[in-house]
Amino acid sequence: MADTTDAAERMALTLAQGGMQKATARVLAGLLFADSESVTAPELADGLGISSGSVSGAIKMLSTVGLIERVPAPGSRREHYRLRDGAWATLMSTQNGMVQAMFEAADQGIDAAGRDSVAGRRLEEMRDFYGFMFRELPALVERWRAERAGRRAE
Repeated sequence: MADTTDAAERMALTLAQGGMQKATARVLAGLLFADSESVTAPELADGLGISSGSVSGAIKMLSTVGLIERVPAPGSRREHYRLRDGAWATLMSTQNGMVQAMFEAADQGIDAAGRDSVAGRRLEEMRDFYGFMFRELPALVERWRAERAGRRAE
């Protein structure tokens, strides 16, 4: 079995630099690089050397955004978690709500600042960008799913 510790830590660092909380990034990396189909929270805490509370918070956040799921583990009394199939497409699909919220916030900002003001022009670009993303993301995610299904069929 290959030692993936360094690669997992680099992944966690990249995720943290992208804005994810450090413990959540490490838990996600731990799940990505796990040797088994599912892992328990205590296994993550022990393997990562972080507190059970940090793991619990990370699991809650990662579950909420649709990246991980709880799975049955016959014969085990502990909760088991794994990365969801299609996790990345699910994440981008749920991000649509945030994209819509950013669009609306920019639109309200334009109303408050005035369309012809300096702030209004900046906010208009923001609104237009998020409007574009809101319209395009669903089709992009569907194209990804179709491509992925095609690859699996090969």
